[in-house]
Amino acid sequence: MCVLKQPAAAGCAELHAEDRHQSVCLSWLDPEDTGWIAVLRRSTLGYMSQPLSVRLSDTTLHRLGARARRAHLPPRTLAQRYVEEGLRMDDHPLIRFAEGPAGRRARLTGTGKDVWEIIMVLRDNDGDLPAAASYLELPLGLVQAAATYYGAYPDEIDQWIELNDQDTAQAHAAFIAGQAAVRP
Repeated sequence: MCVLKQPAAAGCAELHAEDRHQSVCLSWLDPEDTGWIAVLRRSTLGYMSQPLSVRLSDTTLHRLGARARRAHLPPRTLAQRYVEEGLRMDDHPLIRFAEGPAGRRARLTGTGKDVWEIIMVLRDNDGDLPAAASYLELPLGLVQAAATYYGAYPDEIDQWIELNDQDTAQAHAAFIAGQAAVRP
């Protein structure tokens, strides 16, 4: 449910969503117009719920701007991502983040394996950490690190697993269709 607050000043009104991850601002194009002519600007506040002022060196700002341009992101969004990921890596020192064709995801340091892949193997082994470590040929501590990260961010990892399941089903369907097409 959204609540519209009447303009406090000429030509301005705010629309607040109950969802704390969204904020919508309504700005009048023409305060004299009696209709609801407005421009909606939507901001995602999933990273931050209140402003924080930080001073960065010119060199850091330049590097952030260059990286943001390459990633096609606003510098503010990239900085928010870096802060969130940095906090996660502080809490989970064996986890780092990597970009790939499917998007940015949590990985086990030094293994080339994503956390969701480790969790899938753990599920296949009924949660048996030593069995999963043996199958993956990884030290037990790394598998434990992936399980700990999953415990902190289950929704994120479950989304990656679901995406993989969907991709696998689509690839299998394409294979079956291809096989059917080449048979006389």
